[in-house]
Amino acid sequence: MPEQTCAVILAGGEGKRMKSNHPKVLASVLFKPMLQWVMDAAEGAGVRELCVVTGHKHEQVEAYLQAAEKAGGARLHHVLQAEQHGTGHAVMMAEPFLRAHSGGNTLILNGDAPFVSAEVLEAALGAHVCNGNAVTVITAELDDPSGYGRIVRDPSTGLVRAIVEQKDADEATLAVREINSGAYWFRTDDLLSILGSIRNDNAQGEYYLTDAVRLLIEQNKNAGAYIASDPAAVMGANDCVQLNALNEIARARILHAQMLAGVEIPCTDGVLIGPDVSIGRSTRILPNTILRGNTAVGADCTIGPSVVLTDCTVGDGASLCFASCERTNISASQAVVPFTVIGNS
Repeated sequence: MPEQTCAVILAGGEGKRMKSNHPKVLASVLFKPMLQWVMDAAEGAGVRELCVVTGHKHEQVEAYLQAAEKAGGARLHHVLQAEQHGTGHAVMMAEPFLRAHSGGNTLILNGDAPFVSAEVLEAALGAHVCNGNAVTVITAELDDPSGYGRIVRDPSTGLVRAIVEQKDADEATLAVREINSGAYWFRTDDLLSILGSIRNDNAQGEYYLTDAVRLLIEQNKNAGAYIASDPAAVMGANDCVQLNALNEIARARILHAQMLAGVEIPCTDGVLIGPDVSIGRSTRILPNTILRGNTAVGADCTIGPSVVLTDCTVGDGASLCFASCERTNISASQAVVPFTVIGNS
């Protein structure tokens, strides 16, 4: 990615409906926190400087970030939004970070939207730069856009004319299927120029990032939109029912991809495979098998039934059933006897 880039990830929300003892962004989708899915997408798009805006139970998020940075990858920063006063307010907390990275482009992401992909982020940046946009909104087209802000485009140029929230939309605008995902590319200097002009003179008394888009449009600067091909890119979770839906979508997609890559899964009952797991061709995964973390399974293995592997390496031709292993190397062609437990899984 030749353009100078950085990212601000909004991760301060409480998520009251989750009724959890932990921050919402640390809720897992297939054993991986939603925040990590988002950070991985940004890093996969070439962004190397990330600033996470923390808030509710910020100590837990900051501890997670400290451990994640030790694992390598992008450089992680964090700032505290002590009181949550809207998305615009959250970005205001990152102003020193933005000023330290002026002159390029800034990606704004929600920390609880795990299905935004590196490919979409990179393509959106390409469109953003090519079209000379001050801001590019990442959007999606939904069959049922209820509850989302609608994207109103100029019919002659295709540029964004407004983002209209559902409660403010007239009948014609309600019929629009293109919605705001809450993810944006901003030209950093343009964002900084209007950040202090966002006002909270609304019924909620909050500062909204959509007002930054409006202010740039009022200055006759280009506001574009990039439509993500995958509508799931906009999905988040406000409660455990929605979190379950995210897990089901991720599970189905990963199983589908593994089978297309040559992994045999004759029955998917109870099979859970994490997003960072790799499996070789002609390996058979049998029911009630859970593979998570950075587990790497070789080719021609038989895994299952009833196996749990966490951060394990399995050589070609190995077989395991009724076993639980953590941080273990299993040799090629090794047969792990039933009811084996290795590690603290």
